[in-house]
Amino acid sequence: MSMADRYDVSLNTPAGQVTTVIDVPSGFVPITAILPAMRKLGEQALAQEERRVTGAGLTISCRKGCAACCRMLVPVSAPEAFALHDMVHALPAERRNALMARVAQARAKLEQAGLWSRLTALAETDRPLTDEDFEPVNRDYYALRLPCPFLEDELCTIYEDRPAACRELLVTTPAELCDDLAHNPVKPIPVSVRVSTVLGFLWAELTGGAARLIPLPLALDWAARHHADNRRTWQGAELLDKALDKVWRFLNQEFQHRQQAGER
Repeated sequence: MSMADRYDVSLNTPAGQVTTVIDVPSGFVPITAILPAMRKLGEQALAQEERRVTGAGLTISCRKGCAACCRMLVPVSAPEAFALHDMVHALPAERRNALMARVAQARAKLEQAGLWSRLTALAETDRPLTDEDFEPVNRDYYALRLPCPFLEDELCTIYEDRPAACRELLVTTPAELCDDLAHNPVKPIPVSVRVSTVLGFLWAELTGGAARLIPLPLALDWAARHHADNRRTWQGAELLDKALDKVWRFLNQEFQHRQQAGER
């Protein structure tokens, strides 16, 4: 059994303080080892936002089986892509083959629509990307209404391992508005800590590369092509320190953003 170090972590978020205990594997570990700790922090910060929103009389509309957002282009960080690859290849053969068949079908549709190469360019670029870089391909992807390859019978087949971006999207507007996210006034709740962004910046610091975000349909392909990076290891405590530094930087920016928004 691998050993783990336990840490008390406290975060001041715009919705309140998050105090929790997280475990990080001891010794040298791959980047994926930090994911459970980061997910826990992100989910607890989001829970604070949920309490604030519901305390103001609003209701979270998202429910099991509501999968309109599973037609959106979901970005994942490199650590999440590696974790998805490892998880899929650890599945029983029958389930893995069925899932990989859906991934292949999604790729064929994206290639037919001329989107696969555009998505690959976003995943592989070494330059910083802006929202303006993503917007055209986001719009064209959503127009396909292509179900996530991990979706089956309108249910997520990787729910416990789903990307941070999927965990963080919660809305307070009526669920039926989500059927056309491009034109309806859908209102998501604020997100204090975007875990995929934090992990993207962490990966950039560790590797000296870009803080890349990889479109979910490409995640398994991208992770397979960069498998050597998935074998690199760092001290668990070092990963946590660097990840928390990125969290605090993100929170500082979020506080400033909300303060400026409140002043308008």
